[in-house]
Amino acid sequence: MNNRLIPSLLLLGMMNYACNTGNTTKEQNQDSTAAGQPAIRLVTLDPGHFHAALVQKSMYPGIDSVVHVYAPDGPELQGQLNFINQYNTRADAPTHWQEDIYKGPDFLEKMVAEKKGNVVVMAGNNLRKTEYIQQAVAAGMNVLADKPMAISAAGFDKLQQTFQDAQQKKVLLYDIMTERSEITNTLQAELSRINDVFGTLQPGTAKEPGVVMESVHNFYKYVSGKALTRPAWFFDPEQQGDAIVDVGTHLVDLVQWECFPNVVLDYQKDIQLQSARHWTTPVTLSQFSVITGLDSFPAYLGKYAKDTVLNVHANGEAQYMLKGVHVKVTALWQYAGPEGSGDTHYSILRGTKSNLVIRQGKDEKFEPSLYVEPVGANKAPAFEQTLQAALQQLESKYPGLSLEKTKAGWKIVIPAKYKVGHEAHFAQVMERYLQYLKDGQLPEWEVPGMLAKYYTTTKALEMSMQQK
Repeated sequence: MNNRLIPSLLLLGMMNYACNTGNTTKEQNQDSTAAGQPAIRLVTLDPGHFHAALVQKSMYPGIDSVVHVYAPDGPELQGQLNFINQYNTRADAPTHWQEDIYKGPDFLEKMVAEKKGNVVVMAGNNLRKTEYIQQAVAAGMNVLADKPMAISAAGFDKLQQTFQDAQQKKVLLYDIMTERSEITNTLQAELSRINDVFGTLQPGTAKEPGVVMESVHNFYKYVSGKALTRPAWFFDPEQQGDAIVDVGTHLVDLVQWECFPNVVLDYQKDIQLQSARHWTTPVTLSQFSVITGLDSFPAYLGKYAKDTVLNVHANGEAQYMLKGVHVKVTALWQYAGPEGSGDTHYSILRGTKSNLVIRQGKDEKFEPSLYVEPVGANKAPAFEQTLQAALQQLESKYPGLSLEKTKAGWKIVIPAKYKVGHEAHFAQVMERYLQYLKDGQLPEWEVPGMLAKYYTTTKALEMSMQQK
């Protein structure tokens, strides 16, 4: 076979994935329910990141309360169990998870051999995550994986094959994209689809892209009310991944999801990488100790350390074109944010009638806020009526939205009930995934979208490393 045909055939298979996969999943779910057993039985594999615990911050109908955990023994496993115990014993709406734990160096082989569950949740060290995903899918298990599912070009190649395997095994492979559930992102997407308000997305230029997204994350942060302890490997790009393939995954996903909703993307045709770069954030030994609890840098971090400063591969930027639109995404990390702040997000979609902008700075009291800023002739006073009419269109889905005048346009005033916070978004992702499992398929655009996303991030990392 002509090697040039292989990627095209791969993509064609992926585009048919959503339609052809999942029938077995649906039938298995029905069989389990008919037998009086919960349809979904969770497995947690090697939970080294707190996102694995956040999936279990809520209970879900149809999911067995017994969760089978396979992991090496150590502080990361204990951290996971501590979170679950915290959720089980809280005063307000306690969960009632029971963790069935296997500890041992052969945890992956044991999980595959025993197959005690049908949905594997993965959030942890990313060095082997693509391998974990591949093995779980090969065993006929559905996978809900935290980002990123691949942190290198080689990982992307393996992921492509794994999606093909998932199609053949009729299981659903899906990643946890929590930022789609953040209300300002959701409303930015909604307003971009109302022509009277936004017009059409401008292609922009390399100097002024049509879409810009930037996030700033903090190494030191609180999760479920407690200061987070991170594993030392979190600071190793070979294990965690550079920022451009880690947090950058969320940004690239939002660009695709907001700007080209329900579009089946072809990464070979629709994406052109233009430039990419990455750079470090200095973390002192004392700061490292606060975050990890360790009093020295492990040997594998030695090549990134100079005296008492660790230079972490924490920042990345990529500029590319997506279906003719110039896009710029930037992922940044710092030790800690200003008092009262957390991780922050900035986003702008440039339209022919208005720009839709999310800001989360000091002026917003570090809360994500959505602004509509008209351009050109649309700056006339009558535009307010147009915007009010748009909010009326959204009233049935998001009742209670209102406007507040600003210098450049209007701020969308969002009721507090929609501001549920990052931790609650994991339950929202899980609920969507459970519906997909019930339906027996993903939306037809999701798998091509995941391929486009991981192609963009891994290709950008490859480009940034070549430009050193």
